[in-house]
Amino acid sequence: MDSHVFDKKNLPSRHVTEGPSRAPHRSYLYAMGLTKEEIHQPLVGVASCWNEAAPCNISLMRQAQVVKKGVAAARGTPREFCTITVTDGIAMGHQGMKASLVSRDLIADSVELTMRGHAYDALVGLAGCDKSLPGMMMAMVRLNVPSVFIYGGSILPGTFRGQQVTVQDIFEAVGKHSVGDMSDDDLDEIEQVACPSAGSCGAQFTANTMATVAEAIGLALPYSCGAPAPYEIRDRFCYASGEIVMELLARNIRPRDIVTRKALENAAAVVAATGGSTNGALHLPAIAHECGIEFDLFDVAEIFKKTPYIADLKPGGKYVAKDMFEAGGIPLLMKTMLQHGYLHGDCMTVTGRTIAENMEKVAWNPHQDVVREANNPITVTGGVVGLKGNLASDGAIVKVAGMKNLRFSGPARCFDSEEACYAAVSKRDYKEGEVLVIRYEGPKGGPGMREMLSTTAAIYGQGMGDKVALITDGRFSGATRGFCIGHVGPEAAVGGPIGLLRDGDIITIDAVEGTLDVALSDDELKLRAEAWQPRETDYQSGAIWKYAQQVGTARKGAVTHPGAAAEKHCYADL
Repeated sequence: MDSHVFDKKNLPSRHVTEGPSRAPHRSYLYAMGLTKEEIHQPLVGVASCWNEAAPCNISLMRQAQVVKKGVAAARGTPREFCTITVTDGIAMGHQGMKASLVSRDLIADSVELTMRGHAYDALVGLAGCDKSLPGMMMAMVRLNVPSVFIYGGSILPGTFRGQQVTVQDIFEAVGKHSVGDMSDDDLDEIEQVACPSAGSCGAQFTANTMATVAEAIGLALPYSCGAPAPYEIRDRFCYASGEIVMELLARNIRPRDIVTRKALENAAAVVAATGGSTNGALHLPAIAHECGIEFDLFDVAEIFKKTPYIADLKPGGKYVAKDMFEAGGIPLLMKTMLQHGYLHGDCMTVTGRTIAENMEKVAWNPHQDVVREANNPITVTGGVVGLKGNLASDGAIVKVAGMKNLRFSGPARCFDSEEACYAAVSKRDYKEGEVLVIRYEGPKGGPGMREMLSTTAAIYGQGMGDKVALITDGRFSGATRGFCIGHVGPEAAVGGPIGLLRDGDIITIDAVEGTLDVALSDDELKLRAEAWQPRETDYQSGAIWKYAQQVGTARKGAVTHPGAAAEKHCYADL
């Protein structure tokens, strides 16, 4: 591409590279070895969530170097920077998980501030762990400069005694160990073999769910989000992403041209079709909010209701992300969904072409059983279901992929923190037929809306996954399975009905009709609400306190600022 097609009078970087008054600014760029030509080319932010916290992120810096080569080949000047991540697998099961969802918004904020402060013209964002994917996409649509998303890729599956395993199996092994169904030696062995490479958790947990979303919503190149982290083909996608962002800049195709209402519906559809993480219903409204589009939990649930479940992926199914990539990747899934009317084909993507145009040459692979054709689904409705009722006027969500019984009714057993519930589960101090209630774990009440994988996996490992249910105003990991309902709103901390429950109250969950109710009259709930007192958390300073002051309801994505609907200017137009 000829760099002369770019007129910097309309690009943000003109504020730091053009004219005599910017000589001091240019001196810094010369100090880093840039040439005059490079300084006057478009400046492209290459943002990665690299760190040494977990395998999800460990390969991102290497991949970023390839992106930079692609940008440079297309006559752009790449400027690399890093932001944080909090890795859920390590934060899980203790107070560290309060930092997880908070990190999503901090990632978006930090990318925004770096781009603004240095006046970069375009963005390529690389992300690996759960919250870093939506955080990076939120930054892209907030800034609205030409952008391409890159997923760092999934981990390879481990092997334990001839069986394919993931980190989910280790969490469930802890539950087996607690009831004597797994020895110390076996637990020691499985923890050493379950995660054999770089990459994000391998099944259709939150990272792979949001990676599937990135392709379906149009911000990532086709096939790029399915390739495992160790596969050398990732370099091709990284290089091509660097080149294509320059093409988007030349054509002025921006993220909000791509992330439309229809694109968000496509994204929700692939979550349902893959039995993806319930966290998709939290992150899609947050991405929509950055575009100024109203798209909440109930809008997501409507798409879930009419989308078939067709990808046989763990935790509800048999396969992992590597298997799906080798069967034909995310485009294989999207092509059959498009053919049978479950995707909008006219949505623009980062290729500069529409979804339908991208899918033209994708052929069905009859020699695989990872993905079914959309007219021959595993189940006719999606693998994730939205709920509403007198316990959840602001909604709730449950993953039903792989479940046989979609109705449950039983007495409440109430806990005011995850730790209290986990202690009871560890001691088997609960009964078959109960509905375990974990409250004061919502966005404000946690603060931070923790995931509950340690607790749910322990229940499953104890063989009780289909014998009890669990509801919470917190969240569940994408690896959670069993009758586990999250995002119950309004949350307990703001006086929601979940905070008014008492042991023994009869709760009924119906994932067929989409309802979540407690057998209490409106008058009784009103009486209890009058007696309810708000609770103070032990987070009264720092980042988590600050988050609690700003965060909104899970129904709308647990967002922390007014969004594009309130903006007076857009960064890309400054």
